Amino acid sequence: MVSNTSINAPIKPLLSASRGVAGGMHSKAATVPLLGGPTLTLCKLCLALAVCLCAALQAPAQEMVYHANALVRPGISPAPADFDQTVIPISELKIGLGIESKYGTGFCLDPGCRLIATNYHVAAIAKPSKIDGQPIVDRFLATGPDDDGATMNVGPAAAPIKYTLSRDLAILELRKPLAHHHGAAFSLEELQPGQRIEIYAYPKEANHASRKLLRFTGTYKGETTQGLLAFDYSSDSGNAIRPGASGGVVVDAQNHRIVGVLNGIDENNPSTAVAVPAQSLADFVTKVEPFLATTLFPSHGTTPPDADDIYPEYAPQPTESLQHRGAETAAVKQLRENAQQLSDGMRNLIAVQRLAWGSGDKDAAMRAAYEVRIVDGSQKFREYPEGKAELDEIPLPPLSHSIVPALEWSELPEMVGKQLHLKVHQAPDAVVNEKKLKIFQYSASIEDGACGFTYVNDHILFKSSKTVRTGCYGEVWTDQDMNIVRMSEHYELPGDRKIYHVVVTYGLLTRAGEAPRTIPMTIAAKTEDKNRVDWCRGQFTDYQIFRSQVRILAEK
Repeated sequence: MVSNTSINAPIKPLLSASRGVAGGMHSKAATVPLLGGPTLTLCKLCLALAVCLCAALQAPAQEMVYHANALVRPGISPAPADFDQTVIPISELKIGLGIESKYGTGFCLDPGCRLIATNYHVAAIAKPSKIDGQPIVDRFLATGPDDDGATMNVGPAAAPIKYTLSRDLAILELRKPLAHHHGAAFSLEELQPGQRIEIYAYPKEANHASRKLLRFTGTYKGETTQGLLAFDYSSDSGNAIRPGASGGVVVDAQNHRIVGVLNGIDENNPSTAVAVPAQSLADFVTKVEPFLATTLFPSHGTTPPDADDIYPEYAPQPTESLQHRGAETAAVKQLRENAQQLSDGMRNLIAVQRLAWGSGDKDAAMRAAYEVRIVDGSQKFREYPEGKAELDEIPLPPLSHSIVPALEWSELPEMVGKQLHLKVHQAPDAVVNEKKLKIFQYSASIEDGACGFTYVNDHILFKSSKTVRTGCYGEVWTDQDMNIVRMSEHYELPGDRKIYHVVVTYGLLTRAGEAPRTIPMTIAAKTEDKNRVDWCRGQFTDYQIFRSQVRILAEK
């Protein structure tokens, strides 16, 4: 969002603070290690329609590029223009030697209003514990004192704190969604000078203890040197934007889409308000809520982490007689080598795995987080952040239908790298969200023995297991340098046509003084059976890479 205007002005945050003087039990199924493939945990596998995104393409890989922009999800519809059920007051009462009240504004980020977006300085200074009665269970901060470009910023009623103004954002996760509230739509389009906007916020009113949602109108002025959006504004009632308004929304007056997050006013010109661009919010949400980001910001250029495969199932041509395994192409050999290197590079790490469970198109029915510790490829779990007990696997959630993915993020690369019975071929390249990718498909039949399931039934007092072999197929996506960015796997189990799908995405972990390392970013699993789809979506955060060094001493 860049205009021809550049503004350099001191910013006054709009956080407000005031001080006063104190006065039934059910059975579950099962952990499922795959033979030569991933491990999963599932409960009552289910079916829905499998949808292919395109028809089979018969041309050789080097002759055709498939444009897969259909993978982009549609965004949500704009909210009503009044924003009464989107923008929310934030306040926190602190009792110590006196009574201190701190005020800010937030807004529903997701359609169901479980996530509240606001400014970093609101979250850092007010430190709210509840919003509208709902406890805050987690906080995600886009900036902080150690952030690149962080500067000291003076608030109206608090000591200066250090953060980057253009990333003055935070997301507060509530235990449960707020009833009768909803999110709104966003626009990442470039604003034009003079474009009309509206501002919705809950400033602290000078002569009233209560707060109400106020609406201000204005026009876009330009971008400040700190990367903020500047707006000239006025109020129908003659009110000025006062402290407490930080975290409100700036909305395009014509399409009612959010274009910025209000975070201050120009100290030299109080009739100029400034806001963090919606693009900065989109970047932040993509990091902390990647599954949600592709719905909120469909034009952001990010493929949904659980998107369908590009091509239909790869079915190698059957041979009539026994033959030696054919020579693989140079590209397939390189893919196998890179897959094995990826697997080897993920054998020692600690990360936080955040999971959400749901069914169909509904919002998640349950969420949980676990710290996962992998040592030489063997993983252990504990509840995050305060769990003490060490677990061999993530427990099934207390739902009638559920599935828990496990080691697919590491076992999929190992299977593609080592399992020579897996038939791999290069499909035509694809352009996904304007990025050109190489697409490889693989397949194995039951007779190949590459894939299988072990059903483990939990009978409370004991467990029983049964292993079945099955066919499998999937896709591997790489960038043009053959770096793996996504892997998928699909099984059709014998019996009642129960189908299991899993998709893992990968990214680079970069740290000063270390070579970039490819790590899992998201994992999405779902089961389909008859008229039901159950899913589990997870993401990996807070990585710690560790190494063990062994010195062998010769006998003297």
